[in-house]
Amino acid sequence: MPEIDVLLDLAKSTVTQAAQRLLDQTGSAERQYVHSTAHPKEIKAIIDSVMDEQIVRALSVSELSILSEECGLIASHHRSSLRFIVDPLDGTFNYVKGLGPSAICVALWEDERPVFGVIYSLLERTLTWGGLGLGAFVDGRRISVSDTSVRALASICTGFPVRVDMDHERSMQTFWHMVKPYAKVRMFGSAAASLLHVARGSADAYSESRIMLWDVAAGIAIVQGAGGAYVMKQAGDEEWCYEVFASNPALLASCAGEA
Repeated sequence: MPEIDVLLDLAKSTVTQAAQRLLDQTGSAERQYVHSTAHPKEIKAIIDSVMDEQIVRALSVSELSILSEECGLIASHHRSSLRFIVDPLDGTFNYVKGLGPSAICVALWEDERPVFGVIYSLLERTLTWGGLGLGAFVDGRRISVSDTSVRALASICTGFPVRVDMDHERSMQTFWHMVKPYAKVRMFGSAAASLLHVARGSADAYSESRIMLWDVAAGIAIVQGAGGAYVMKQAGDEEWCYEVFASNPALLASCAGEA
């Protein structure tokens, strides 16, 4: 089985090449999209499938299993606890509308533990990578989480995933209870972008309910590499669906103490 540093180099080159393909696109065909039948508030663009195919093909040389947003779990015949997790385009709506941040994300996890994450931010044109014990870096520059420990002084990034029923009063009460203690609330339409803000200390926390693993797998790893921490638990019965909170350790401890 390849060493971790070899797999990290593979992930970096794969993400960079996929990003370059997107940045070179000048036509409008790739930005065409349809609404999901299962989740009407979710859109699927042609470019999602195109990028997924390229990324999965490149990562397949590792002979590891791959969990992808577009095609689910591609199991390897090798008995390894390592697997790649792929979101070929996080923030698809932002991308097709030219509305805000979007990103290409690849993570390596060992069972339920993140090893590293690699994210290319298409709006900023930066490559960020990191993991526990590896550090975290944006284009080679080390980054770290904030040291804010009080929610009343902190900022939180969040959103309304398509699986959250906003017509349900309890869902909105839960959301309000979550954001109310914070000084500032920001929504970017991309879990990856939100987690990158936490990793570099420009935001203090990230939380979303009923978010999919591929949306956060790379970002969580990078937050850990930047000195941060996270908690994650299964949300409902849907596979790969979670409730996630990530921040610096002091704020996480403070939130746990106040819960």
